[in-house]
Amino acid sequence: MNDSTKTILLTGFEPFGGSQTNPSQLVALALDGKGVGRSQIKSAVLPVDRTGGPQALLEKMALYHPAAVVCLGEASRRTVVSVEKIAVNWMDFRIPDNQGEQLCDQMIDPEGPAAYFSTLPVREICMEILSGGIPAKISMSAGTFLCNQVFYTGLHSLATQSLVVPMGFIHLPSLPEQASRVSSPIASMSLETSVRAVEIALDVIQKRI
Repeated sequence: MNDSTKTILLTGFEPFGGSQTNPSQLVALALDGKGVGRSQIKSAVLPVDRTGGPQALLEKMALYHPAAVVCLGEASRRTVVSVEKIAVNWMDFRIPDNQGEQLCDQMIDPEGPAAYFSTLPVREICMEILSGGIPAKISMSAGTFLCNQVFYTGLHSLATQSLVVPMGFIHLPSLPEQASRVSSPIASMSLETSVRAVEIALDVIQKRI
């Protein structure tokens, strides 16, 4: 990597909720080390752990000093790629994390603001993914589980350090193999399609950094 190459940190999550896989993990690993424009992707897989997940993100941000941060997560109830707009200062876990903790009605940071907006070009990313023939939408809720917690924590860290680093979150639908194992029908998206959607998003981002 030469001096002019910038790093984009791309994160996914480990499997959770009884699943044996996670599309965000597989997409992040598939793109690790790849070049996009004059940027290089550095990927990390975060634990689904209310303490370890946010901590791992902050450690990777401190290690790589990225020019942009894109966090990925799985949203099994979503039918399309969801480009998140807002991270809220709230935790209300629908299921326990992988350490067995299930938080209810707690703030992520009692001294932090109620919410942060993504600093990625959300609408442009969404439109470019759609133009690539992949279903996508802007989402106004990243939920109240680890995805939102990591999203909020990263933005809060950047804000408190006065760092101008674009950061945001993208939710991916389940994989077909995951959808085939549940009793009620759910939407799914192939790994190849999800990888392509994230590649499009990263291309939009690297032109802005």
